[in-house]
Amino acid sequence: MKHKFLLFIILISAFINAQAFRNYSNEFLNIGVDAAALGMSKAVVATTNNLNSGYWNPAGLVGIEDYQGSLMHSSYFAGIANYNHAAFAMPIDKESALGVSIIRFGVDDILNTTALIDNDGNIDFNRISLFSAADYAFNFSYARNLIFKDLKLGVNAKLIRRIIGEFAASWGFGFDIGLQFERKSWKFGIMARDITTTYNSWAIDEEEFENIRNAIPSQNQELPENTEITKPKLQIGVAKSWKIGRLFNLQSEFDFNIRFEQTNDIFSSEIASIDPALGLQFDYEKLVYLRLGIGNFQYTKEFDDSKSLSIQPNFGLGFNYKGIQVDYALTNIGSVGNALFSNIFSLTFDYSFFRR
Repeated sequence: MKHKFLLFIILISAFINAQAFRNYSNEFLNIGVDAAALGMSKAVVATTNNLNSGYWNPAGLVGIEDYQGSLMHSSYFAGIANYNHAAFAMPIDKESALGVSIIRFGVDDILNTTALIDNDGNIDFNRISLFSAADYAFNFSYARNLIFKDLKLGVNAKLIRRIIGEFAASWGFGFDIGLQFERKSWKFGIMARDITTTYNSWAIDEEEFENIRNAIPSQNQELPENTEITKPKLQIGVAKSWKIGRLFNLQSEFDFNIRFEQTNDIFSSEIASIDPALGLQFDYEKLVYLRLGIGNFQYTKEFDDSKSLSIQPNFGLGFNYKGIQVDYALTNIGSVGNALFSNIFSLTFDYSFFRR
């Protein structure tokens, strides 16, 4: 319960200090979907080719040949936050495809103690209530082959809904665009997120806000901004595949994740910051998969003002049988400080399985 109370304070504080143009906005959309991709440290922008491409690079949707569905669940912060994803995609014809998906990232059963003390100054625990802070994203994707050989284009239109109990809620809208190009055993991909910037408009309950206005002396005095804009981000990837003997395959991809602000990434400037990621996938006849990834290269500032470099290794397993694929990923291991394990499971199914 203490964790939930502290998280409540953090959420409200972050919201109250919101600015119209923020470096970090709608960050739940950067977590990622599909255990297979997360096991490769998200280095999949060039190789993604199933319905989860709607998130990673919509151009990859052209690779699907039948109706596909996907489900994913993961939990973060020792189970305090839950992240769920569901998707569906279908080919329109041999040259194009459509996809839809929904993401929910939420913290439920947060203690609302704003009414803990009544008008007479008495503490009444019966006045404590619960609320949820939840973020939703509805994604609509379209992809098609272009007139140039092996070149694919995909676009996303995303609708965002964010809710902080009865305190505030927002609607947002934005676009992504992606390209993929393939030549022999080489693949290239580029994904531009929030290409036109993503705009969120907040509606704030001023009566509820008054209850927490003076929760911290000399802070939280002003009503926060009711608009915020998410800056564009860019992901560029190059991949190569190898045939190992008659039964085994190896796929590797190296990506650059680019933000247009100065961060703690390993390559950082006032103009842009770059976080590289490497993913490897080893499979036996497209039946059993072993995945490894390394990414999230970050400089951490120590108490003596020195900096140390931290990295995040990822691990994944997968099994595919006639269009039914189950994937597992273990992330957030051995990285920063006392980082917690995150176990992620996803299920992908192809409707061709039911046609048999």
